[in-house]
Amino acid sequence: MEAQRQQHVGKRVRATWVSLLVAAATLTACGGGSDGDSSNRLASSSQYAQQCAPTNPYASTHTGSLDIEKQWVRAYLNDAYLWYDEVPAITPGLAQYSNTSDVYGSLDNYFQALKTTKLTASGARKDKFSFILPTSTSDAIFDSGVEAGNGINWRMQSPTKPRGLRVAYVTPGTEAATKGVLRGDTLVTVDGVSADDDTSAGVDVLNAGLFPSDAGGTHTFVFTRAGVGQVSVSLTTVAVTTKPVLNYSVVPTATGNVGTIVFNSHVAPAEAQLIEAVSSLKAQGVTDLVLDLRYNGGGYLYIASELAYMIAGPARTAGKTFEKLNYNAMRTSDNARAPYPFQATSTTNAALPTLDLSRVYVLTTSETCSASEAVINGLRGVDLDVRQIGGGTCGKPYGFAAQDNCGISYFPIEFQGVNAKGFGDYADGFVPNGSGATGIAGCAASDDLSQPLGSPDEGLLKAALAYRATGACPALSAAQESAQSLGVLGNRGAAVRGRPLLSNRFLKSSR
Repeated sequence: MEAQRQQHVGKRVRATWVSLLVAAATLTACGGGSDGDSSNRLASSSQYAQQCAPTNPYASTHTGSLDIEKQWVRAYLNDAYLWYDEVPAITPGLAQYSNTSDVYGSLDNYFQALKTTKLTASGARKDKFSFILPTSTSDAIFDSGVEAGNGINWRMQSPTKPRGLRVAYVTPGTEAATKGVLRGDTLVTVDGVSADDDTSAGVDVLNAGLFPSDAGGTHTFVFTRAGVGQVSVSLTTVAVTTKPVLNYSVVPTATGNVGTIVFNSHVAPAEAQLIEAVSSLKAQGVTDLVLDLRYNGGGYLYIASELAYMIAGPARTAGKTFEKLNYNAMRTSDNARAPYPFQATSTTNAALPTLDLSRVYVLTTSETCSASEAVINGLRGVDLDVRQIGGGTCGKPYGFAAQDNCGISYFPIEFQGVNAKGFGDYADGFVPNGSGATGIAGCAASDDLSQPLGSPDEGLLKAALAYRATGACPALSAAQESAQSLGVLGNRGAAVRGRPLLSNRFLKSSR
């Protein structure tokens, strides 16, 4: 069981609090000419592995070249990519892929250009998710939930000015928390630069302050706060340990105790925190659960499986598939693997506590993604009654393994996950009260930044409790905001670009 777990373990890092502001002019288009690069009859990536460019700052050895690293990238996509037969014809020698003074940027540009350009039924790009990242960075966040930051996790109202950058939540124990930064605070300036500045110089200042990558720097933030006015705080960038389970509680009602869990990240430390939360809710006799996944972009697949098991219990899940992974047609041995089960034990082989529920209310936004969607899909696959409150999810039934080459980890989409009923076609997301196979009973509601997460007065949780009590959806308030996730949301001025670790489910590579 443990060997199978490790084979399927997935990695994820959030990006809601570690994102990049970039001027649109710096975004490189995916395209280029053809030199036969799209052929499917390529050498194995192993032929080019670990032959690193002399100027690659992440490599431990430098016996190759940037050209060889690009050859590895192209060959690896042919080996692993779910849509290997849809890779565009790209000329690898173009300038944007060949800057030896910026090896990482050149490889990132090349990798992004090789992603499929096909669209989903709604017209969205099918592959919004494949990405690369320095291996040291990904390892630190994946396995320990640690990254450089100040504790603020951001949301954005608009991709163009006025952006409406606001605090989504603050990680407990960080300097931002001790200095009183609050959910809902609206950003005015960073180091004297307006939050709506769209010049290249202004964007650089915002990027350095809001989404720092190195510890040690201090930045001054000015916010406006309802009922208070302007608030100024100076925060130093440090190594921040995320808190996957932000909080949990019990809401007494006339028809029984309702448990709530605010769950924001499927990183490894989440296991112990989820076990603690479920054990406490079980001891308090909850009869229903509201699972808040609004900011949870995904992560380790085994965490998703454990959580689904703890909600549904052994009777409903015994011998059932949590998720079956479907790879491209060339990967016959991978496609023959046994389905991933509902995990009944922890990584220490201890029995997991269970709530044994027949119904769960899930709070969602466009940041509810990948492994979080797998929880929803997996539970629906065993006929647990899932009720969705909030907005449509991001639409990512896909996942991948981290594959390192020359100190850089590559994450091309490798598989599509399907539940026990064989369903996994939700590339445009699950929609509350929507139609078709991806429509789920529930209520459309907006993220309410005016109240703390976990408060019964907060908009999404309040809507879930009202829906549970009456079966009717409360009217949307014009004051409620529909904040957007930090993805690339515009092509004018400065767009907010979230690190792609926002929305993924990961497996360790078996190659």
